[in-house]
Amino acid sequence: MPYWLMKSEPDELSIHDLQRLGRARWDGVRNYQARNFLRAMAPGDSFFFYHSSCPEPGIAGIARIAGPAYPDPTALDPQSPYFDAKTSPEKNPWSALDVEFVEAFPAVLPLARLRDQAALQDLALVKKGNRLSVMPVTPEQWQAILALR
Repeated sequence: MPYWLMKSEPDELSIHDLQRLGRARWDGVRNYQARNFLRAMAPGDSFFFYHSSCPEPGIAGIARIAGPAYPDPTALDPQSPYFDAKTSPEKNPWSALDVEFVEAFPAVLPLARLRDQAALQDLALVKKGNRLSVMPVTPEQWQAILALR
């Protein structure tokens, strides 16, 4: 089963929001490579929930893909910060999917700690200049991160 890491700003959707909701839509991905990773996900795949653009960025927990990707409705909503004026109902290049809560970590695993792990040196997240919001995680990287909890 593939593993992933997905980033969210906690003031938009945090691991604790997802815990309270149980299930939520993951939307607003506006990078083609990240969108392609999103489309490659399958129901049941697990991902690390990463809090980004916040005082303490890091992995905050685990969630699971709850259903297949579908056209992202935020691209069509002029009130959404993810609105794309070039998108139409017939031609929507962006995707969203539903996710469900699995586990919140007792403390966020900070990016600095992840960078210090030899087993994670090839993880895209720790490489300079990588700003993807969705990325694959190998089974070995998954286990190395779980061991840090």
